[in-house]
Amino acid sequence: MKKGGGVSLSVLFFLVIVILPGKVQLPAQDGGIRVSGVLDSSVTVGTGAGDTPAFFYGLEEYANLRIQARLRERAVFYGAFNFIAASGISAEAAAALAPSAFAAGENYIAALELERLYFRLNGEHLDVEAGLMRLAFGYGQAFSPMDFLNPRNPLSPDARPRAVLGGALYYYPADTAKVLAFGAGPRNPFASGGGGILAGISGEQHWDKASLQALYAFEAPDGAGQGTSRMGLSLKADLEVGVTADLLYAYNGEHSTPPAGGTGVEGLAAAAGVDYSFGEGRFYTLAEYLYSGSASSTSTNSRNPSGFSRQNYLFTQILYRFSDYTNISLGCLTGFDDSSFSLLIGAEHELFQGMKLSLSCRIPLDRSVFQLGVKAQLRF
Repeated sequence: MKKGGGVSLSVLFFLVIVILPGKVQLPAQDGGIRVSGVLDSSVTVGTGAGDTPAFFYGLEEYANLRIQARLRERAVFYGAFNFIAASGISAEAAAALAPSAFAAGENYIAALELERLYFRLNGEHLDVEAGLMRLAFGYGQAFSPMDFLNPRNPLSPDARPRAVLGGALYYYPADTAKVLAFGAGPRNPFASGGGGILAGISGEQHWDKASLQALYAFEAPDGAGQGTSRMGLSLKADLEVGVTADLLYAYNGEHSTPPAGGTGVEGLAAAAGVDYSFGEGRFYTLAEYLYSGSASSTSTNSRNPSGFSRQNYLFTQILYRFSDYTNISLGCLTGFDDSSFSLLIGAEHELFQGMKLSLSCRIPLDRSVFQLGVKAQLRF
């Protein structure tokens, strides 16, 4: 696509999905079209050492637009699109997010990314979803090993969860229980031989103050091998304090026998945490521990380059609310294996409903970079 043509098409697309739904509404009995979204304007500056520039900056304009169209009570269509314009270090992140940047100016690159595109059919006890969608698992807060398709990292709180192309079947045997059968295509979209295809099943049970989720998933081998089986369990409970436990074990035969001096749990990722609010809800505290085996879904590898390179981590956070509109927070991620740590400082203020300003300061584990970010977010 030509550079100039990409901009004009994006403007046309924006007008169609934002203005048209406001002018054309389906009859109430047939449902309707709903458009919502978020617009982030962010500025990042920092200083570095070593291979990182002594001074760096980043500018980004990010819009996520979501469309929902309902057909009576049985069918719903969902679509979501990301518009990105960036420069500086933000341009590098945007290029990694959407490599096919469709337009470039003198001081920016721009991209359009399809984030979600799926439908849902609702039945009495059975629901069906299919398309480009998000499959999320586990109850972890700072870490969530069982969410193996998009494991969380508190160093990247603004990371945008990735979607998978597949389908899901939901069965509700009771009001407090759910069974999910799912399947998804491989991470490599050009793999047509079946290697990397995922299939699995999960179940949830909810009580008044506790919830339990179990998961089994199988990933077909990509070439020679036995494939990878993943077994997970996640628990949350609301006692005097909030308690979460989340673990996932990956087994593919390659690390079933521990190496000399090994522990035999290379495929295990496990997290456990507690959270507590006090001072009439003004103070919120969180502490969560993560063990990340070298062959687990949370470790750094070719499938998860943003994962954890160490094995033992502790994340702690305290948040103070001045009011319903303003809060500050201090977090620390500590790597026990080498006594490394990373600080995260944040502040948020809601100017009015739908408009929020935030300030963040991050120092990574190797402490080679100091990064300061300011963001204005508008929800509509």
